[in-house]
Amino acid sequence: MKTLDIEAVQAFVLTADMKSFTRAAEVMDTTQSTISLKIRRLETALGRRLLDRTPRLVRLSADGGSFLPAARSLVAAHQGAFNAFSDAKPRRLVVGVSHHVVGSELPRMLRGLNRADPALTLEMRIASSLDVLDEFDAGRLDAAVVLRHDSRRLDGELLLQEGFGWMGAPDFEWTAGQPLRLATQAEPCSVRAMAVDALGQAGVPWTEVFVGGGVSTIGAAVSAGLAVAALGRRVAPAGTMDLGPRLGLPPLPSRDVVLHTGPTDAQARGALRALGAAIRATAVGP
Repeated sequence: MKTLDIEAVQAFVLTADMKSFTRAAEVMDTTQSTISLKIRRLETALGRRLLDRTPRLVRLSADGGSFLPAARSLVAAHQGAFNAFSDAKPRRLVVGVSHHVVGSELPRMLRGLNRADPALTLEMRIASSLDVLDEFDAGRLDAAVVLRHDSRRLDGELLLQEGFGWMGAPDFEWTAGQPLRLATQAEPCSVRAMAVDALGQAGVPWTEVFVGGGVSTIGAAVSAGLAVAALGRRVAPAGTMDLGPRLGLPPLPSRDVVLHTGPTDAQARGALRALGAAIRATAVGP
């Protein structure tokens, strides 16, 4: 009877979920070339091409799409068998995340993290980067994912660089010289400060017409055409666009998205590798 390499199947599932050999390699704590080799050997064993590879894109082939549900079940069954006699308590990981780091891609990010470690209990706390760092420094968080706005903390793992734009509905209208209608996060918010500083330096008048409690509420106001908002292009709502060039608004700086970690046990390290990879997998081009 033929058997399949369970690590190769896991590599295939992670690569399919994250659409990247590199991100899958991060989760499995190995190299991109090792992941690629495992999947090629799996394809050889099955006699099917599972992935279509291009220099910029990895996607499922028709056979890969057919195989993926069975592959997920196999990985889950293997993990269940492996844990059958384990008396360890489920690991709980408390992670603080900046409001401006998570948006409509959150379900995809959580799905990737869950598939990497289904036994993990994740507690996610959403707040401003400043508040998240305070909680982390006080020892109330296992990890923190924040925007780096200043030199307060220069440590941590760089996950990606977030590009910001003046995001709005395509039909949003503004007449130069009139106050620009803004949707913002409540003070204190470093992204809000970044936006109003840029407008002030450019001599653009503005008025705050909506104050939200996170990207989802700000995004709703933007999608409704009420205002524009300084948002990361990666997390901006679908259907919105960067109106800055069209409206002649000043460019906004980018910010590093950084992961700070505290726990050292193996399961936590693995889960945080998966978290970092899942966030990187949401990166978009300029």
